[in-house]
Amino acid sequence: MGAFEALAVATAMPTVARALDGLSLYALAFGGSLAASVVGMVAAGAWADRRGPAAPLRQGIAWFALGLLIAGLAPSMGWLLLGRVVQGYAGGLMSVSLYVAVGRTYPEALRPRIFAAFAAAWVIPAVVGPAISGAIVEHLGWRWVFLSVPALALAAAALVLPALRGLATPPAAADPVARTRLYWAVGAATSALLLHLAGHWPGIARWAGLALAVAALILCARRLLPVGSLRAARGLPTVIALRGLASAAFFGTEVFVPLLLSREHGWSPTAAGLVLTLGAVGWSTGSWYRGRPRQRYAAPQVLRAGLLGIALGAAAIAATLLPAAPVALGVAGWLLAGLGMGLVYPTLSVLALELSPPESQGINVSALQLGDALFTASVLAVGGTLFAALLPVAPSAAYLAGFGVSLALAALGAWLAPRVRPVG
Repeated sequence: MGAFEALAVATAMPTVARALDGLSLYALAFGGSLAASVVGMVAAGAWADRRGPAAPLRQGIAWFALGLLIAGLAPSMGWLLLGRVVQGYAGGLMSVSLYVAVGRTYPEALRPRIFAAFAAAWVIPAVVGPAISGAIVEHLGWRWVFLSVPALALAAAALVLPALRGLATPPAAADPVARTRLYWAVGAATSALLLHLAGHWPGIARWAGLALAVAALILCARRLLPVGSLRAARGLPTVIALRGLASAAFFGTEVFVPLLLSREHGWSPTAAGLVLTLGAVGWSTGSWYRGRPRQRYAAPQVLRAGLLGIALGAAAIAATLLPAAPVALGVAGWLLAGLGMGLVYPTLSVLALELSPPESQGINVSALQLGDALFTASVLAVGGTLFAALLPVAPSAAYLAGFGVSLALAALGAWLAPRVRPVG
């Protein structure tokens, strides 16, 4: 369900933004969803540790369906953004709940294969999702991309929720600051949204708003993530930081790929969406490799290879802006970037559980995905601001600014990869 929605919406969004006259807010349609997911992740982490993962998962599915309906019926870009925010909150609830369910249900030796199966579940939606979405946009209209997914949400609930009933919940350490963490999460989400919006303000208000948003975001992140995450201290903090860097680099590029192909190269929504399909298939292939019982390479080596693959993929996409570069180069590069993410994601997920005692798995898995959302929402805000400012005067520079940031983040992550193992 999540895979189909993510790829279908990414395929349709260039058409949606043009139809609702919201091209300047294009990045916010993705970044706003990620910012709101921070609140859902923090709520689900403490909730799952205390009561088990079934209740937050149930709520997440309900809110997800509501957000899709709001977006599908949106009369303006503002309403569409509201629907995306509701979807993001729901996604935060669902993602953390599923990770905690894995930690509670499966022994450590089987977890790599389970996380690989999560990624493999993207294969069929990745193959059919963009093509179906493109066809819906071209023949029925973009609204049905959103309005058709709630049925999948109901089917997913019917399949998953009964299996979680009665799942044992180990005694959790008292967390007197859980409510305070939720307040910090709301602050982080608000700061990320402000970072997006302030870039569109005129004059000195823009710079004041950006400065306030960055300062508030750093303050909230320090309260939400494990100590040392922002400076990549060894062990779990680096695992959190690498998840954020990898996600920001990958998705900071991916959200602009369909727009680049449709607006600058004249591709149809269906054809542009098929490039996302290749990236998702690469992701699933990398995860399949990480799920094999015997692994030749240690986690730091795999992480470095995966992050370099993401960097090369971003560079290949950027190269398609050169007149002499074939678009096929970018297509091949995005397959490589997806393969890199397939190596990185399950490796970091396994490390996060490995470095967490059972009673803290919910909080730490929540932190893993918080880093993902905070880093990516921030990079989309920066990239979206640069894109909106440069697009009217230098379209190529508008794309290159975002792709350059993604490439730099992936390279930084590759350099930090050996720090995932604690000292000694």
